[in-house]
Amino acid sequence: MTGGRQRLAQQVIDELRRQIDVGKLKEGDQLPTEPQLEASFRVSRTVVREAIADLRAAGYVRPIQGKGVFVSDPKASQRFSLTPVEIRTIPETLELLEFRLATECEAAAIAAYRRTAEQEAVIAAANKKMAQFIDEGKPTVEADFEFHMAIAAATNNRFYLDVMRQFGPRAIPRSQFTTLPEAANKAYLLGVHEEHVEILSAIAEQDPERARQAMRKHLIASQRRYRRLAEQ
Repeated sequence: MTGGRQRLAQQVIDELRRQIDVGKLKEGDQLPTEPQLEASFRVSRTVVREAIADLRAAGYVRPIQGKGVFVSDPKASQRFSLTPVEIRTIPETLELLEFRLATECEAAAIAAYRRTAEQEAVIAAANKKMAQFIDEGKPTVEADFEFHMAIAAATNNRFYLDVMRQFGPRAIPRSQFTTLPEAANKAYLLGVHEEHVEILSAIAEQDPERARQAMRKHLIASQRRYRRLAEQ
């Protein structure tokens, strides 16, 4: 996200958080639609989506598929205690996400123009598997990792695949933080899946830049969450 867009997104975040904190927007209230927020704040849809993603990561809002975005209780997402091992893992997790940003965004772009039809099908199958596991309430880390592995394989560059294999499922941050509420939160996991859908769509349409940006958005959302944990 560029500096200008980040500042605009922060303005939207600050105002919506203020409205939630003072009770103008209460738990269970539906946020205005994206077009309404665009008009109200005079910003682009991209800025609005970045702001909503940030608020969701902080526990202020939750998306409900097919209905919209609703205000949640941010204190509820903070009612947990990390184990000592999890606390010690936060710096490593942030370093790993930083490395993944430097590699997987480009991997997604390369996969977009190099992937074969068979490789695209493998990515889609992993994405479908994750959706099925979310629906059934099963752990999703392995399916999530399979999705990222399939993208690495679709680069047809063995080094991307070797790196992902070396990390294994621990590349998926929530595998290291099982006490976090979102580790099994359906609304949160559906949001992650929607980000995967955007990445898959860009790869399927052979749009490298869109794939690169979709992966970047996906990883930055995760990075923000764990930075907040470090601050707490």
